[in-house]
Amino acid sequence: MQTKKDLADALDSLFEEMIHFQRTRLYKLAEKFVPNITTDDILQPNDFPELENNPTFRYEEGVVEGLLSAQIAYLRLKKEFRENA
Repeated sequence: MQTKKDLADALDSLFEEMIHFQRTRLYKLAEKFVPNITTDDILQPNDFPELENNPTFRYEEGVVEGLLSAQIAYLRLKKEFRENA
């Protein structure tokens, strides 16, 4: 039987894995349009017109942001549960 901690640990790992996967996917996509781009560079895609105006890149970037927003909401909820336990 899984405990609440087991479930929380599984969710923590799941979010980290999904975010890592999507960031890797975003970086590989960016490399197709801007060779030699760095992971720091994709944090400011407006510096690269090839990315700034690319709807596919922007979509994939939005997926990363959505995952990060969901992770933040989950972490806040987890904190509330711990405080009220």
